[in-house]
Amino acid sequence: MGGLLAALGSFFALQGAGIIMWPTESFILANHGRIGNGAIIGITGALVLLLGLKIPRRHDTD
Repeated sequence: MGGLLAALGSFFALQGAGIIMWPTESFILANHGRIGNGAIIGITGALVLLLGLKIPRRHDTD
């Protein structure tokens, strides 16, 4: 989930920056106010991913 969130946040930020101009009917394209939102989503996703990798998993042996 963290990886997906990081990827979508990055995509969102790049659309806001005008680097990715797809889909053409999107209201986010070249809207610089959306860059920060996408960055926050991407960073949150990266943190979720990192925390998920660091938390040890329990192994039930039934």
